[in-house]
Amino acid sequence: MYRFIDHTADIAFEVEADSLEELVCDAAIAFYSAFTYLEELDESESMEVSLSESNPDGLLFSWLNELLFIFDTNHFAGKHVEVKIKENDRIELHGKIFGGRLSPEKVKLEPKAITLHNFRVEKTEKGWRAFVVVDI
Repeated sequence: MYRFIDHTADIAFEVEADSLEELVCDAAIAFYSAFTYLEELDESESMEVSLSESNPDGLLFSWLNELLFIFDTNHFAGKHVEVKIKENDRIELHGKIFGGRLSPEKVKLEPKAITLHNFRVEKTEKGWRAFVVVDI
């Protein structure tokens, strides 16, 4: 589950989930919901992303930056996301994004950067919570 937060010059959202995998998936859908018309996207293509980080904050930050990179360079956005996370000495993420190519009528806004302003990922009694601000 995600919800958008009123923010003056950026897009901010908060995500709550039962697991870290669900948090990462929901954050991806929140990102795509903020910048695209999800109902206009199809799921005819997919892209895979693999990351490794030392902590959950770094993992979510790297994940969102990878989504932004794919959005900018491949003009690709996802409508559905699947993620597997393995935790050893590092946290490894293997994700698959199902979506399609973007055309101008499918884009609401152009994201510029995932910021570290108030960025946080925390484990709670109920699961996980994250707060993200994206510069537009």
